Amino acid sequence: MERRHRGVSAGLLLLLYQISQVGLQNIPSVTLGVLALNIFLFLNPLRPLSEVCLSVNEAVHRKNWQRLLLAPFHHADDWHLYYNMISMLWKGIMLERKLKSIWFAYIIAVFSVLIGIVYMVLELLLVIILDDPSYEMNCGVGFSGVLFALKVLNNHYNPGRVSIVFGLPIASRYACWVELVAIHLISPG
Repeated sequence: MERRHRGVSAGLLLLLYQISQVGLQNIPSVTLGVLALNIFLFLNPLRPLSEVCLSVNEAVHRKNWQRLLLAPFHHADDWHLYYNMISMLWKGIMLERKLKSIWFAYIIAVFSVLIGIVYMVLELLLVIILDDPSYEMNCGVGFSGVLFALKVLNNHYNPGRVSIVFGLPIASRYACWVELVAIHLISPG
């Protein structure tokens, strides 16, 4: 995994601008904390990406379980951070107000670890089904899995809504899948 450029960049500036447009006073506390933690770790990573990314090889075979906690909160580059945190901003505002801060914080913590476990199980299944051990080496970082889970939860609490994805109205129950594909196309890996 390549090391990303640290520091202030276009994606980070755009993210900060978007946050200022919403207004700090309008962002619930847990959502704001998650945004702040991700931005802080982008600017001051605990370790290089190659030492925090989550893979079957690193977490399971080498027993480096701390990656389950570190990978979701590190991002490959400023645009990866931007797309994830803009998504977190809107999902967080909606869900935290509905669920209240304590429950929302619990959900974020559980999803952050659980998504990593699901990721590794899926990678192991690919190794077995495709008989290709290279899937054990795939190493990922970022908050996208947590956001996908939050989107599904949001759809559960707000059924029948329509989301606008790239200017197209899409039923919210399908929007999470369209958003997932769009994020992968915009920021692969």
